[in-house]
Amino acid sequence: MPGLHLASLMAASLWLLAPTAMSAPEGKTQPTTASSPKKTSKATKSRSSKPATSAKKPARTAARSDDAPDVVQYGGREDVVAWGRQAAAAHQLDVDWVLSQLAQARYQPSVARLVMPPPAGTAKNWEAYRNRFVEPQRLREGLRWWNDNEAWLNDAETRWGVPASVVVAIVGVETFYGRHTGNFKVIDALATLAFDFPSGRSDRSAFYRDELSAYLRWCAAEQRDPQQPRGSFAGAMGLPQFMPSSVLKYAVDFDGDGHIDLASHPADVVGSVARYLADFGWERGLATHYPVAVPVDASARAKLLAPDILPSFTAAQMRELGAELDADGQAHNGMLALVELQNGDRAPSYVAGTRNFYAVTRYNWSSYYAMAVIELARSLRQMRPPAPRPGGLPASAP
Repeated sequence: MPGLHLASLMAASLWLLAPTAMSAPEGKTQPTTASSPKKTSKATKSRSSKPATSAKKPARTAARSDDAPDVVQYGGREDVVAWGRQAAAAHQLDVDWVLSQLAQARYQPSVARLVMPPPAGTAKNWEAYRNRFVEPQRLREGLRWWNDNEAWLNDAETRWGVPASVVVAIVGVETFYGRHTGNFKVIDALATLAFDFPSGRSDRSAFYRDELSAYLRWCAAEQRDPQQPRGSFAGAMGLPQFMPSSVLKYAVDFDGDGHIDLASHPADVVGSVARYLADFGWERGLATHYPVAVPVDASARAKLLAPDILPSFTAAQMRELGAELDADGQAHNGMLALVELQNGDRAPSYVAGTRNFYAVTRYNWSSYYAMAVIELARSLRQMRPPAPRPGGLPASAP
């Protein structure tokens, strides 16, 4: 999702049960991500700032059944009205308009359920997760989307250094190229999580209040009806499943038409995804990972795994701890992370991740997500015909 996607983090926990593109959260559930995109709002280039919050904090509620009566009337709740007044003052929004929009928002029990973590003991399985994304239909659609938007993808790679294959793969994993962008009313999803975040997991209501504020600012600037846009259960929108704050911070008007449209303008989707990864440290020409054989010694392996996906060791340090890298990995000039991908009851898989691997995890805070993107990108790249050289010869020609 980005702070994207911090909402993506919510979806990352759900893949254990249903590793689908961020749509059903949407659904990068995904949340992100769920219906064929209609034209959605355009986003402004103003930067998001943290809205003021009410000092009065209501008790958190547990997720209710979809059959429960609609007892949550946000327009009549003192804490919601107080928050709306403060948000309007903080961001120069019309207070009556803000309160009117909040009064129309409704609690969504399914949103509260979807944001909950998977049951304890659910086994992770990298191979099963990979196969949900690197499969024939998504590969066909990915090649088509790449061909349709090749000029924009090439321009984005020239500007930000992010390979076309990686941008195409992210859109494929997030929303299956627009098939699954989410069907929740964004204002309902954000209000539910902002004001009635369910008990049973760490409280993220402050994050969602910030996102609700960003969403209202976006709608006001674009003169959009906040009751219309649809997205994931976490409030992520468009083909790349950007959260509202990420739209404000990272989305770009790549086709230069004066608007940012992440639902129906592929150029803006391409530019926004590439810019997002670049802003989170993507380095032009750097590999995402290298093969690695892990140390036999359990304590050395645990030391390498301790920082998780954050690159923290040089190639020499990994060798000193017993990890074996291939020639390219040994020559890597930078920090690496030992990334573990569990395979159910079978032995885990391991890679040595670079800062580019870490950059992909900033889109969705999951090593499984990052590897799915990387593997889909690799497969798409291998299926593309060789680029022509001057004179019409393919790149593979002598």
